[in-house]
Amino acid sequence: MLRISDDIAIQDWELSESFVRASGPGGQNVNKVATAVELRFEAARSPALPGPVKTRLKRLAGRRWTSEGALVIQCDETRSQARNREIARERLAELVARALIAPKRRIATKPTRGSQRRRLRAKKARGQIKTLRGPVEDD
Repeated sequence: MLRISDDIAIQDWELSESFVRASGPGGQNVNKVATAVELRFEAARSPALPGPVKTRLKRLAGRRWTSEGALVIQCDETRSQARNREIARERLAELVARALIAPKRRIATKPTRGSQRRRLRAKKARGQIKTLRGPVEDD
């Protein structure tokens, strides 16, 4: 079980892990041992996550979200299979924790009268500078 917060925990049956051969350095060992982990979380079917959290998670996941509604996290950072597993689980927990935070709604405000006056005064001054750049008339 992967605990995200006090009231949300992902059960083991919702997660599936597969181990594949990692790319990168490792010498002869890299061709023999499957150390890279691919963690798959069936997020769309998860009973642990409420609907709004799922939609935020889908947006945060981006390309890692599959068409079936699963979240796929890959990790091949270390040469240790166990450590890659931990890193993938930490990434999943962090992603779900970020999706739990609902964004604050923006309250539309009007510009103050003073700021409107300052803006118009600055525009007028800039216009004056530009008119002074024009052709000079003879007296």
